[in-house]
Amino acid sequence: MAVERQHVKEQDKIQRRSNFEPVESNLTEEQVKLEASRCLNCKNPRCVQGCPVNIQIPQFISAIKEGNLEKAGDIIRETSMLPSVCGRVCPQERQCEGNCVLGIKGLPVAIGALERYVGDNTKAEMPEIKPSGKKVAIVGSGCAGITAAADLRKAGHEVVVFEALHELGGVLRYGIPPFRLPRVVLDREIDNLKAMGVEFKTNVIVGKSITLKQLKEDGFDAIFICSGAGLPKMLHVPGENLNGVFSANEFLTRVNLMHAGQPDSPTPLKVGEKVAVFGGGNVAMDAARTAVRVGFKEVYIIYRRTEKELPARLEEIRHAKEEGVIFKFLYAPKEILGENGYVKAVELEVMELGEPDESGRRKPVPTGKTETVELDTVIVALGTGPNPIIQRSAEADGLDLETDKRGYITVDADNRATSIPTVYAGGDVAPVGESNAINAMGAGKKAAKAINELLK
Repeated sequence: MAVERQHVKEQDKIQRRSNFEPVESNLTEEQVKLEASRCLNCKNPRCVQGCPVNIQIPQFISAIKEGNLEKAGDIIRETSMLPSVCGRVCPQERQCEGNCVLGIKGLPVAIGALERYVGDNTKAEMPEIKPSGKKVAIVGSGCAGITAAADLRKAGHEVVVFEALHELGGVLRYGIPPFRLPRVVLDREIDNLKAMGVEFKTNVIVGKSITLKQLKEDGFDAIFICSGAGLPKMLHVPGENLNGVFSANEFLTRVNLMHAGQPDSPTPLKVGEKVAVFGGGNVAMDAARTAVRVGFKEVYIIYRRTEKELPARLEEIRHAKEEGVIFKFLYAPKEILGENGYVKAVELEVMELGEPDESGRRKPVPTGKTETVELDTVIVALGTGPNPIIQRSAEADGLDLETDKRGYITVDADNRATSIPTVYAGGDVAPVGESNAINAMGAGKKAAKAINELLK
């Protein structure tokens, strides 16, 4: 096409190593018009099929072409209350943009950048709400919870969101760094829900502060559990209990939520010279890029496969490299070595790729060779599992909340119903498909639809 794909301006790669300001800025107004003009407005929009919440992408882009930005915002918010968030953190290259027809022979439409621009420059219109007389409890204020809260409130139900932490947003706040998702953006989206009448209660751990049984007794007609998966998966190698070993969850939560990277923090982080992050997903990239910003001199990402198999977004990998993160491929941890109770080094096994495993990727196989790297900090970013608090409290109350062998809540894939009547679950605590923000939102929408049908 005559018009090339438009790209956002990025903060200087040297300058951004020492601050948490957004790496990317929005497209300019002129760029938005040019990028919108690239959309072919396909009769069979594959981009919509690739979106877990089915945003009507050609329609909102057509509104941009018409110069009606507010209309574009209304179209997006019919299915997604988080356009500014999704435009920044969703893996568009595997979803909407990955299905764009233009991407077959060239570069797809920059759908994420357009969505972000619309979200940042329009206001959510407050719907007229007719009270239904029904009450719904939502456990968790992350992507799934926020999405379900919006849809359920629009239907007229009284909605109360219970959040275990002292601030709202779930993994969007404690897991994703502000250089990827500015806090003003997240706060704005949550404020929209408050304006709709959604009630939020922080510092409430469902399963400890209050149980599912008590929520039912308190008159909630339905419950949606979307408490996330906050139990970190560790390396299970000798030396893992040494001082200086963190899960990515702890490291990111302390920096993002408790501001531990700042010298005046009440819970300061001990910043050393060299840190290794084990893992290759977006969380590993976030942890490594955060480690750069809090002052570590050398930051490694150690991954047991090759760069080709990295599951992180290409954009995240590129940004990490630009910021000086050193990648070591085909290495796996064998032992964390210590001195006086603190991390001193890590012994690595040299790997090679064998036959594909159940994920379809070639399985890393030890070669018998080892290598030792001096370090003072280790961050483990191998994923998370479900915290069993809710499941255990339900069992103690005589409620049969069915889980799989890994501890995830078992749900009907179509409506997210659990084994307990009127209780639904979604997001990372009951995953169906890839674990990311937009899929969690899709789960929230499915659960809200099923609850609405139930309460009618």
